[in-house]
Amino acid sequence: MRIPVVIIMVVFLTASGFDRHKPAYVIYNQNGKEVSYRRMMREISDADILLFGEIHGNPISHWLQYEVAKGLHNALDGMIMLAAEMFEADNQLILDEYLGKLISQSRFEDEARLWRNYQTDYKPLVEFAREHSIPFIASNIPRRYANMVFNGGFEALEQLDDKALSYIAPLPVEYDPELPGYRAMLEMSSGGMGHAGETLPMAQAIKDATMAHFILERKEPDRLLIHLHGTYHSDNFEGIYWYLKRKKPGLNIVTIATVSQENPGKLDEEAEGRADFILVVPDTMTRTY
Repeated sequence: MRIPVVIIMVVFLTASGFDRHKPAYVIYNQNGKEVSYRRMMREISDADILLFGEIHGNPISHWLQYEVAKGLHNALDGMIMLAAEMFEADNQLILDEYLGKLISQSRFEDEARLWRNYQTDYKPLVEFAREHSIPFIASNIPRRYANMVFNGGFEALEQLDDKALSYIAPLPVEYDPELPGYRAMLEMSSGGMGHAGETLPMAQAIKDATMAHFILERKEPDRLLIHLHGTYHSDNFEGIYWYLKRKKPGLNIVTIATVSQENPGKLDEEAEGRADFILVVPDTMTRTY
C-alpha cells in the first residue's frame, strides 16, 4: 500500500520537532491566563486612560501601539487622544503646529528633538494623529531638567525660573523611595555610583510625575487617552500609574506591560501581576535599532 505524500510530510514535520505555530506575541492577563486581543480591546475601550508600556525598539510593541490606537479610534468614533514619553513638554508647540498642518514635515523633524527610532516606531502614530486630527500630548520632562535631578536631586530644580518650571510637574514632587521599582533601581545603582546612585530613582520619579501631570492637565474628559512609554514607567502599577492615582483615585486606568521571554507560550512567574495585560514577545525578536 502506498502512503500518501501528505501523511509522510506530516509525520516528518512532527518528528523533526518543528513547532506547529510560531506566534510573534501572546497576551496574558494579570493572573497569567492567555487572553485574546479582542478581549483586551474590549476592556481598554471602557477605560479613561491606557498606559501602554513598550520595550524600546521592539517592533511588536510599536506595531501593536499603532493597531490599538487605530482600533480604538474606530470603535470610539474618533474620541481618543495620544500622549508619549518620547516627546518632551517644551516641544508641545512644534508638535501642535505640525499636527495642525501649519509647518512642514521636514521642519518638524529637523527642529523637534526626536528619538533615533522615530521614523520606524513613532512616526506612523504621529502621522495617524495628524490625518485624523487627534490631540497628541508631549508629556515628558525636558531631559536637561531630568539630568539636573540626577546630578543634584529635586532641590536642583528650585534654581529654575517659572517658564522652565512650566514644563515640569509642580514642585515639591511627592516621592516615595520605598516603592519597589524605585527601591530596586536604588539597590541596583548603589554599588558604584555613589551619590548618583541615590538620585537615579529621583530622576525616574520626576519623569513619572511629569508625565502624569501633563496627562491629567491636558486630558479631554470624553476622550480615552493612550500614553506610550517604556514599560518600566508603569510596571507593577507604579510610576506614572502611581502618580495618576494619587491625584485622581477614581480614574479607570488599564495598563499593558511588554516582556521578552524565551518561550512566549507560558508567562514567566516573575512577570505575573505586572500589568492588567502582559504582552509577551520572543526574546529572539528583531529590533528596530
